[in-house]
Amino acid sequence: MLNFEIALAFQELADLLEFKGEDFFKIRAYRRAARVIACLDEPVGQLFANKKLLQVPGIGKNIASKIEELLTTGKMNKLEEMRKKFHPGLIEIMNLPGIGPKRAGILFKHLQVASLNELDRAARSEHIRKLPGLGAKTEQEIIRNIQMLQKNTGRYLLGPAKTLAAELCDLLAGFPGVKKIEVTGGVRRWQETVSSINLVAETGNPEALCLFLASHPRAKEVQICSKYRVKISTWWGIDIELLTAQEKDYWAALLWSTGNTAHCQKLASLARMKGYELSARGLADAQGRIVTLSSEDDLYSHLDLPFIPPELREDKGEIEYCLETGKLPDLVDQKDIKGDLHVHSNWSDGVSSIEQIADQAIGLGYSYVAITDHSASLKIAGGLSAEKLLEQREYIRELNKKYENFQVLHGIEADILSGGSLDCPEDILNKMDIVIASVHTGFRQDRAAMTGRIISAVTNKNVDAVGHLTGRLIGTRRGYEVDAEKIFQAAKTHGTCMEINSSPDRLDLNEDYSRLAKRHGLKMVINTDAHDLRRMREIPFGVAVARRAWLCPADILNTADLGDLLNTLKSKKNNR
Repeated sequence: MLNFEIALAFQELADLLEFKGEDFFKIRAYRRAARVIACLDEPVGQLFANKKLLQVPGIGKNIASKIEELLTTGKMNKLEEMRKKFHPGLIEIMNLPGIGPKRAGILFKHLQVASLNELDRAARSEHIRKLPGLGAKTEQEIIRNIQMLQKNTGRYLLGPAKTLAAELCDLLAGFPGVKKIEVTGGVRRWQETVSSINLVAETGNPEALCLFLASHPRAKEVQICSKYRVKISTWWGIDIELLTAQEKDYWAALLWSTGNTAHCQKLASLARMKGYELSARGLADAQGRIVTLSSEDDLYSHLDLPFIPPELREDKGEIEYCLETGKLPDLVDQKDIKGDLHVHSNWSDGVSSIEQIADQAIGLGYSYVAITDHSASLKIAGGLSAEKLLEQREYIRELNKKYENFQVLHGIEADILSGGSLDCPEDILNKMDIVIASVHTGFRQDRAAMTGRIISAVTNKNVDAVGHLTGRLIGTRRGYEVDAEKIFQAAKTHGTCMEINSSPDRLDLNEDYSRLAKRHGLKMVINTDAHDLRRMREIPFGVAVARRAWLCPADILNTADLGDLLNTLKSKKNNR
């Protein structure tokens, strides 16, 4: 039995024990043993035969006895016993992105769900949001992930795809002989949905690494398994593909696996014009010798191009632009974001206190955060009355006294009603530091009515930004029809920003609308619309949309320092 097979057995045992809520230290010991065994250079069978197994850190007598069972019988009694106690559907639930054994255990304990169908019913009945450590957002994620699995559309949301890709990278990085490993393909380009998870690894033992991935418990079918490449389909419908490389061709393999086909083909044509041959197996000179490269940047330099960020490698004019100008715009970066201007607290439908949100924002390196709870008409989301908003304003004013070099802004996400008016008195809106206006109801209005409705909000002197313009939920709800050109023209006239909502299930504005908004000279604001602290970390998804749209820091409102931001918001209000 190979080392990785033994490691996977201990990993599965730890998962099943965690689901049952058994001893934490025992679970940790099994997980540690799995990591140690997966990283061993010497075969476990050889260590056992030479009576050296107990000399390996992390392997005690209990672990060693289970290894002996696996080596001599091909089975582990404890694992076989645990498997018999589980309905097969529970394993599927555990493997659903974002669930895992701990959350699966909570779901089973409180709701007795033992299959994906039961989990789907529980989510649609809004039972999951009431459980400890979960919430409405998790509930929505579960519904969407199950839908995607059942529909098997071949497209997968970027959020869970990145989670799975990171998990696979962590697993494979510890495999003997792996020197570098990187997520590539559509995930690295930050496409809003992807058809596969692609990885590139530099390793001296490619065959063993490919075999290891092919034997992963999530593998449903092995489509390709060769010396340098393995591709598997998984039980939830997304393919995983691993390309292996040596040190001399790693950077070419990384570039080739990252860009879309058209981008790579244009680079290959450019390389031939300069006397090279470019492929996934390296950059070769006229004599067929592989050129030694130190980075992707180095590879682009050999083609007389500046480094092209992964987000732009879509053959949308990036190569032609570089050839003409010799450079690319200074794209906005996550480090440029100074604060999040759309966050919900437990005063409405968020789960965190304002103080917790502020502490999280400080931890993220922000200078400010805006609390933008829902307004009165959105009762399902605990919308705040005018009186409650004034109370919240006073609370935030007192809270700000404890901070230095940081400020909590008081804002609101006002609902744009069907007729175009906002559901909050103008004298209250006028007191707000920032007003986000969004559509939450009446999605069936036709294009003309919806466009007029949003333009009414855009022209309101107190509205600073329009939130999630099209109202879409990727993969589950199409956005309503709007005439973006007309809305952007009105927004430019009235100095209103457009939000890029960073939630991976929204990404609204999308990159096409963001690019159009820039052409109209609009400022945009990258927000999370977070309802819990974890969601506040999703700002990179919105930044990626902005980068794919070729936006620079100057295009983004919340790249400004606090003083400049407040002056901008105040001057907009005064100039309308």
